[in-house]
Amino acid sequence: MPTHVLAEAHGDERGALLAFLEAQRGGLRRAVLGLTREQATGRPSASELSLGGLVKHVAEVEQRWVEMAQGLPPSVDRDYDSWHLSFQLADDETLEGVLASWETIAAATEKFIRTVPSLDDTFPLPEAPWFPPNARQSMRWLMLHLIEETARHAGHADIVRESLDGRTAFSLVDEERTAQEG
Repeated sequence: MPTHVLAEAHGDERGALLAFLEAQRGGLRRAVLGLTREQATGRPSASELSLGGLVKHVAEVEQRWVEMAQGLPPSVDRDYDSWHLSFQLADDETLEGVLASWETIAAATEKFIRTVPSLDDTFPLPEAPWFPPNARQSMRWLMLHLIEETARHAGHADIVRESLDGRTAFSLVDEERTAQEG
């Protein structure tokens, strides 16, 4: 783990969950530090994954899950035929734009989690072959799922970035710290 998540205030479960989610977001944001559009959309391995696509996907997924928990329709509606587009920057999208959108999504997630009456409150999962019928999940589960999803793709981003230019998560943490101190 290249960064340390600071301890939450005693008993602040929401704060702890949000802090761990933010730490994983940070890993993805660092993976795209200083990239050109060509690098952000490049696929340096046999995988279809690009760094810009990973950031876009994680932002869309976070937004979709939080909207689902709120009982809202998805802002971006993906289906089997369009799911792959969540992993690609469209011609009119920039990495900077996707990062800015994700920042707005992250703020909405925090506001929702901070104001939901209880992390034990539940929401229905959509009907899908991979979910049990009539399934419901708690807000706590939602946060753990977002941490898991973001961490999984932050790991992918580490590999893709290292494949692009040899930069590792540790060197990118140092670069970020140096930029913040300078």
